[in-house]
Amino acid sequence: MSARKSFSQAILIFTGAAFGGLLSGHLWSSASPAWAAAHRARTVTAEKFQMVDSSGKQRGLMHVTESGMAVLSLNDTAGVDRAELRVGSDGSAGLGFFDSTGRKVAIFGEAADGRAGVRLFGKDGKETAGFGSTPTGESAVTLFDANTGRARIGLGVAAKGEPALILFDQSGADRAELSLRSDGRPGLALANGQGKVIAGLPEVAGNPGSNQ
Repeated sequence: MSARKSFSQAILIFTGAAFGGLLSGHLWSSASPAWAAAHRARTVTAEKFQMVDSSGKQRGLMHVTESGMAVLSLNDTAGVDRAELRVGSDGSAGLGFFDSTGRKVAIFGEAADGRAGVRLFGKDGKETAGFGSTPTGESAVTLFDANTGRARIGLGVAAKGEPALILFDQSGADRAELSLRSDGRPGLALANGQGKVIAGLPEVAGNPGSNQ
């Protein structure tokens, strides 16, 4: 598998709400008779819970959507949604934070297939940085152009432990790669923007200083 392919598989792309496992544990088992006896009288069942302040303005909402997603959202005094915790019917879950205009600031998540990561966004809503990992052991850090939202630098490690550094141009094309194979052999490749390698520096066999 090429370093480019291995690295691309290590980059995590989130769609929708994603983050799981963070709140999956319980401090006390719900099966405990003592816990059940102490809390049965305090249990309230409803499809939606709304939290309001002293003036009656909504500050929080907890409900389950028609698609089966459980959502807890918190609002600021202006009524803008600033934080959300979501758990999907497929097991995915996500924690998101938003600015005063409602634009994404940060998202932490785990998808249903076990991919997990963090995404950070700039003031205009474009992604600026991301970190992700997969259940197979791949991981990557990606930095984006704050003006275009396109990836510019990627640093990743493939499942077999092969690290790679990739530089992208303004259009998002892969232009330079520095990598190490699992056996320790390094490589440097330069591309023309259309995916064709135009120059490279693979490790040369032989003794140092040899002209052969």
